[in-house]
Amino acid sequence: MVHLMTKPLVKLERDGHVAVVSFNRPEKLNAWAWGPTNELCAIADELRFDTSVRTVLLRGEGRAFCAGEDLKPDTDDVEERHPGRSAAERTHIAYERARYCFDRWKVVDQLPQPVVAAIQGYCLGAGLELAMLADIRIAATDAIFALPQVTLGTQIVGGADLRMVSELGASRTKMLAMTGRRFGPVEAERWGLVQDVVAPEVLQQTALDLAHEIANNAPLAVQGVKRAVNFVAYRGFEEAAKFEAMASSMLWSSDDLTNGFAAKARKEQAAFEGK
Repeated sequence: MVHLMTKPLVKLERDGHVAVVSFNRPEKLNAWAWGPTNELCAIADELRFDTSVRTVLLRGEGRAFCAGEDLKPDTDDVEERHPGRSAAERTHIAYERARYCFDRWKVVDQLPQPVVAAIQGYCLGAGLELAMLADIRIAATDAIFALPQVTLGTQIVGGADLRMVSELGASRTKMLAMTGRRFGPVEAERWGLVQDVVAPEVLQQTALDLAHEIANNAPLAVQGVKRAVNFVAYRGFEEAAKFEAMASSMLWSSDDLTNGFAAKARKEQAAFEGK
């Protein structure tokens, strides 16, 4: 019997002291789901204890960094995506999923090694959540960012908005998260979401060069800088994460969310009623 090798959803390669972690669903613009989450976090668990790795480069194969959550091609049905026999059970399951997301992404967010993200094309929803797990973000001139969750009737689940507060400020974060509007790399750099913008053809090399530049420095000192800065930047994050998980979980039983997903399937604007 011939066993076919399954393509990894997230792959790990090494370039000297740099670990290159690539989202590997280019045919779906690296749309995100539980499978890639589990693979990414398994890689992070491995890298956490690998002292030969001094920097991590986070990137996406193909035309996009990550186009957002994988909305299954055959259905946008909310009940199938977030099951429950009652509104209470649906809320309970959604809360546990949100807590799980925070718990698992923490292993990436709190890697001892600095993480550099190379962002091209779409970086939407879950893609921006992933980008915010990095310490430094480099964008190509074709990058497109957005947090479109409110246009579907839900809110951010994985903490991107909470992380953005320390990078962009509270009011800017509210504007982006409350409108769901798209913005480009020029605005992203001006607001502090990305630290450099380069041409698409040099993005990967620029990000890799930066990762190597950091890796050439004393690793324990570099990791100390990351811990000290993060202590200030993310003070209160754990408490806010619990609140966000609970607040978002209740929305999965709302009529607005059901209407929002159905309207998206029809490529229409939902008429939200606040119920």
